[in-house]
Amino acid sequence: MNRLTSKPSGAAIPPWSLAVAAMLLIQLSNALSVTVIEQVGAGGTAWLRMCFGAVLLLAIVRPKLRSIRGKDVPALLVLGLVTGFMTTFFLMAVERIPLGTAVAIEFLGPLAVAAIANKKRSAYAWPALALVGVVLLTEPWQGEIDLVGVGFALLAGVCWGLYNVFTQFVGDRYAGISGLAITIPVAAVFTTVIGLPQVLGGNPELWVLLLAAGIALIAPVISFGLEMLALRRMTHTAFGTLLSIEPALGVVMGILVLSQAPSILQIAGIAIVVIAGVAAQRGGRREQHS
Repeated sequence: MNRLTSKPSGAAIPPWSLAVAAMLLIQLSNALSVTVIEQVGAGGTAWLRMCFGAVLLLAIVRPKLRSIRGKDVPALLVLGLVTGFMTTFFLMAVERIPLGTAVAIEFLGPLAVAAIANKKRSAYAWPALALVGVVLLTEPWQGEIDLVGVGFALLAGVCWGLYNVFTQFVGDRYAGISGLAITIPVAAVFTTVIGLPQVLGGNPELWVLLLAAGIALIAPVISFGLEMLALRRMTHTAFGTLLSIEPALGVVMGILVLSQAPSILQIAGIAIVVIAGVAAQRGGRREQHS
């Protein structure tokens, strides 16, 4: 086969499969983070994940800072900012509300991005269908809702929507995950003001730090890297709607890791968001950037 005309091996992997793998890993990392949260708080856990993630990425990728263009600096800073606080606000929500519920509320951020970025009116059917599933997953009519937890999840959703936009922007300009190796250290710096005091106050034992380092390898290193690669080849609308299966994955991880059992209506919500996510795969591929 002629090497000059052959496609890169990565092009044979459907971008949606990269996104789904990333979502599974992210929800696994969030479920595992609950143990660390009990020791150093949500802000401290998020900061440790960003710090260990930064160290791992810098060691593996070794990005060339001289390659950073001045016009890209604002995007890199914004992506670092929203990445750090997306994780921080989400873990603050998980302290107060079930994992699946937190993911469902947070998902409204990328869902809004998908709707805004969409150019075909017919495609609005899938975000609308996903929204129905999200409502069933959250069950707002059941008892009292922790409004503070909901507020943190909504803030995380705003950051998540911006994260998707700027991840695609940065991913188009930097090969592989080199952009991630620049923005995660930025995220660690921005979240220091919240995370460092909690870590120092918690005085964590060695096992807590080792667990946080292991979680950081899952997310942000592997999972965020997969997301960046997927976003290089998908539209905002397709990726944002595909994320509708993430509340379902959050519920599943809540069951397996945290023993948070869903209701019948939540199971129905899972089915609805999965259908919307699968439908969003069609037409979601972008031309691959060099």
